[in-house]
Formats: sequence, C-alpha cells, structure tokens
Amino acid sequence: MKHFDFLVLGSGIAGLSFALKVAPHGRVAIVTKKNSAESNTNYAQGGIAAVTSKEDSFEIHVRDTLEAGAGLCREGVVRTIVEEGPARIAELIELGMRFTEREVPGPEGGREFDLGKEGGHSKRRILHAKDMTGREVEGALLAAVAARPNIQVYENHLAIDLITSQKLGYVGPNRCLGAYVFDRATGQVDTFAAAGVLLATGGCGKVYLYTTNPDIATGDGVAMAYRAGAAIANMEFIQFHPTCLYHPKAKSFLISEAVRGEGGVLKTLDGVEFMDQHHPRKSLAPRDIVARAIDHEMKRTGADCVLLDITHQPAPFVRERFPNIYRTCLQYGIDITREPIPVVPAAHYQCGGVLTNVDGETEIPGLLAVGEVACTGLHGANRLASNSLLEALVCAHRAAQTALARRPAPADFQIPDWQSGNAQNPDEMVVVSHNWDEIRRCMWDYVGIVRTNKRLERAQKRIANLQEEIQQYYWDFTVTGDLLELRNIATVAEAIVACARQRPESRGLHYNLDYPAPDPAWAQRDTVTRKPDRLAAPGWGPEL
Repeated sequence: MKHFDFLVLGSGIAGLSFALKVAPHGRVAIVTKKNSAESNTNYAQGGIAAVTSKEDSFEIHVRDTLEAGAGLCREGVVRTIVEEGPARIAELIELGMRFTEREVPGPEGGREFDLGKEGGHSKRRILHAKDMTGREVEGALLAAVAARPNIQVYENHLAIDLITSQKLGYVGPNRCLGAYVFDRATGQVDTFAAAGVLLATGGCGKVYLYTTNPDIATGDGVAMAYRAGAAIANMEFIQFHPTCLYHPKAKSFLISEAVRGEGGVLKTLDGVEFMDQHHPRKSLAPRDIVARAIDHEMKRTGADCVLLDITHQPAPFVRERFPNIYRTCLQYGIDITREPIPVVPAAHYQCGGVLTNVDGETEIPGLLAVGEVACTGLHGANRLASNSLLEALVCAHRAAQTALARRPAPADFQIPDWQSGNAQNPDEMVVVSHNWDEIRRCMWDYVGIVRTNKRLERAQKRIANLQEEIQQYYWDFTVTGDLLELRNIATVAEAIVACARQRPESRGLHYNLDYPAPDPAWAQRDTVTRKPDRLAAPGWGPEL
C-alpha cells in the first residue's frame, strides 16, 4: 500500500502541470506507463494556440473554436479556456519554456513570438518551438517536477483500475480512493491510495489501425473511468489528422498542420490541387473537412495517398521552420524542399472522453480528468488545431485549485490488496496479439472517417464478441501490460461505437452516409454512455 495526497495517472502536459500546482500542499505520485517523457504531449509538433498578438483577440479565437466545433462546443467553457490561456502561457515561460521568436521588422526592431497559423484559425496565434513544441514543453515541465522532492514519479507503471468506495461495498456517497497499478518491472500489482486522483492519460489513437499517436495511447483513462461508473461523452468524435507520413518504414510520423499554415498545398498524385473543391480555406480548412476530402480523393482515384507540397517555399526557410520534419523525411529518402510529401489521414485526437466540467470534475467525487482524456466541451465535434495543449494547461490549473479547495475529510476506508486468485501465467499470447489486431482493423474499416449504420452495427457485434473473450482471458490469467492495454482498447472501442450509434446525423468528425447532414435538433446535445451495470452515485454535485 502506497499512500499519497494526490495520485496523477499520466505524465503529459496535463498531469505534470497539475502535479506542480498541488505539490506545495501534499505528497504527489505520478504514475506513467513508460518513461516520464513518453506522452502524446512529447509528440505534439504544432504548438499552443493563445491570444498574444495585437492583431488577434479573445473574440476571434472563440469564434474560430466555435466554428470548428460545428455547433457542439460549450461556449462558456470555450471563453474560459481562451481568456485564461495567456496567463498559463506566462507561467510556462517562467518554468523555462522557450518559444520561437523572430525579429520585429521596422525601425523600432526588437523580438516577438513567431506565431504560426493552422487550419481553422483566422489569425496567426500558434506559439511554437519550431516543429518540436511538445518536446520542449515536456522537457520544461519534467525539469520542474524533478526539482520538487515531494513529487515521486513511478515509471513503467500501468494503472489497472480505479478504486472507489462503491466498488468496495461501502454505503453512502461514492468517491474515488486510488488505483491498482501494475509494475512492469516486477510483475506485481501495487495499491496506490489517495484522496485526490487525476486522470491525465491522454487519448486512444491505438484503437485504430493507423494513428499518429505513440504506442502508449490506448485509452486507459477512459476505460478505467467507464468501468468505475463515470459518464463517457462524445466518443464518436475521433479526429483523423489529414497528414500522416505515408511510407512503409515510417511509423506514426505526423506531418504538422503548420506545414499547410506556411503554404503547403495538398495535391493528387498527378500534381493537381483539390482542396478548392471542398472548402473556401482550401488546404487550411478544418481538419475534419480536409481528412474527408483526402479520403474522397483516395477512393475516387484508387491512390494509396495524396501529396503535400511545400517546395515553392525557399529551402532555407523550410529547413529552419521544420527541422524535425525535414530530418525525418530525409531519413526516408524524401527531401521536402525538392519533392512533395506523401501523406494519408490517421487517427490523431480524441475529442470526447470522460465527462467533466471546466474544472476537471467528473461524476465521481475525488476523481478529476484533464487533457485529452476529458470531455469539457471545448472541442465540440471537431478540435481546432493547437487548442489541446491550451486546454490541458488551463484545466490542469483549475483542477488543481478545485482539488485543493475540496479536499475531502479523511475517511476510514479499508482498501484490500490486489487479489490474483487462481489466475495462471498466460499460455497463449497469440490470443492477445490477434484480438489486438482484430479490434484495430474493425475500428478502421467500420468506424473510420466515413461511417454507415450497417458498419456501426457490425462493429458493435464484433467488439461485443471480442470483449467477452478478452474478459474471460483477463480473469483466467495473471495480468501483463499487453493484456491490460488490450482490455482497455476493447472498452474504448465499445464506447466509440455506442456514442456513434446514438447520433443520427453527420456533424464535425462524425460523418454517417445514412445521415449526411447535421440535424439542428442535435446541436448542443452530447452522446453519453455508461457501464451498463453502473450503480447510482448519490451525493454527486458538480454541474457539468
């Protein structure tokens, strides 16, 4: 049994920011699946959207976010996050984060932020560190965490399930008490007890066959919250990034939207521009529109990919602005200053998640969720580019304030140790790898960029059958990291399909050929799914 005041599951921008805020007030444990730098944050190339220019305004940023969200954003949440963003950016800079700057033209001179522009933005507002923003943010936060003696980081630890008072059979209002955590090094399961638990586990890109996400993105937080009885909302809105590098040896390498922001143009393999046929903003249209347009062109022509061409820009500019993309593509024999980049859409960002308010509160007292794992209402039906790191910063700050203000009184709950019972060591790991592959192919084929009722029905039946098989395997054998992640992607797949089947329209990232237009009656309406055998949670209070 390990006792802490705060337990943080995940080591991306949301988890680390929260940990730093609450650390002066108690002992903090950060549990992370691999090393502490391995997170979706670390792979974020584009940057952080925030109003820092005189040419920009909160109103314009709000308007762009609402437009991208296709009628499903919660405007109050959008305004809060947009307006509080600059203050959180200032704190990040104080921690040592260095954003790329440029010389100010004109007689007055000086330096200012080199602001980028991405799809859906009407102004330049993306703060970036060239094309490695996430890596720089992660580095600054990890350095600050390392300097705090009361923050303990547990690397190569994977949370299995949340511990709640209802699960333990206690009468009265439900509350989160901690989590059971698998230690990859020892194979043992430890019990982490904490009065405040933060889910900051990121997204679920690995639920799909093709994704820009790292291998850790298996939807663990959503799956754990679902099993604990929390509401999961809007999971049908999976954002497919339009431009993932298409190369047989390249795994999950993203070509940042900033490339299009700096003039990159999408073309067919014949060199013909096509985005002007799909949206007035052409290659800088919102991501859902660009991804569907690419999908349409690939199906129309039978091509395996399309091209992203930035060769008309000066080569020194391209190398300076996109050093990581330039070096990586060069490794695969593609000189982006001389030839276009072959790209395809891939699962990128989870706009739905554990239902929370802007302070990160879930339906279960003591359990907070921040970042990609949460559904605050900021992103609506489609995330505006680079709003994700902004949301993580602002909501982590607000969640920390909430956790400190609402610290529950000590309670005498007896938490039992993890019990393996008669479970044996796994005898056929091929079952795990086969089911893992089957789920991801099923989701890609039936619940991808374009859907139909029939495809969703087929996916639901297949996922249900796999769930039954996985559950039996889970109870019969001792846990492994692969088995736990398989269990989680199956649960998240179930939630995605359940939400998609609830929405009888096409809106944002959810495009159903049987309902090709948005239904005004479904604007501002969330799809919500809960574990079928969920017990009531009396005493829950936050207004979502």
